Amino acid sequence: MHPDLRLIILTLVSSSIALGISSGVSVYEAEILEGERRVEELENALIHGLEGTIHTESLGKKAFIASIVVFATPLFSCLIAVSPFIFARLGMLKTSMAGWISILLSLSTLTAVGAYMARNGKSHPLLKGTRMAFFGGIAFLVGYLLEILV
Repeated sequence: MHPDLRLIILTLVSSSIALGISSGVSVYEAEILEGERRVEELENALIHGLEGTIHTESLGKKAFIASIVVFATPLFSCLIAVSPFIFARLGMLKTSMAGWISILLSLSTLTAVGAYMARNGKSHPLLKGTRMAFFGGIAFLVGYLLEILV
């Protein structure tokens, strides 16, 4: 039985949009709350209100930018993961090959993102990248096992 490529593509895209919206809204709210807390701490330390200053005026803009980045991240990842299935839909790849290429691209992306994140932190890039790919693989296996059970 051949999987319906349209269903695969739509599932990947719709779940990425849902994740982006959920994460983006959560980050926006968290950034606003954290920013308000920082402003309140500054006001208490300075014994002076900061209303109308750059500290309060930039809260919404910073939160919005952070939420857009977080919203776009799953969409970008989806574009990478779904591209082999689009090629399969166009008849340029076999569906089974598209699945394996998608997995390989996704794990490679996780490795690259982990390595990049490590550059900004204190961990080793290869170790961080491998760890990200490992947990991505675990997530894939959980999904695969669920698919077998259902």
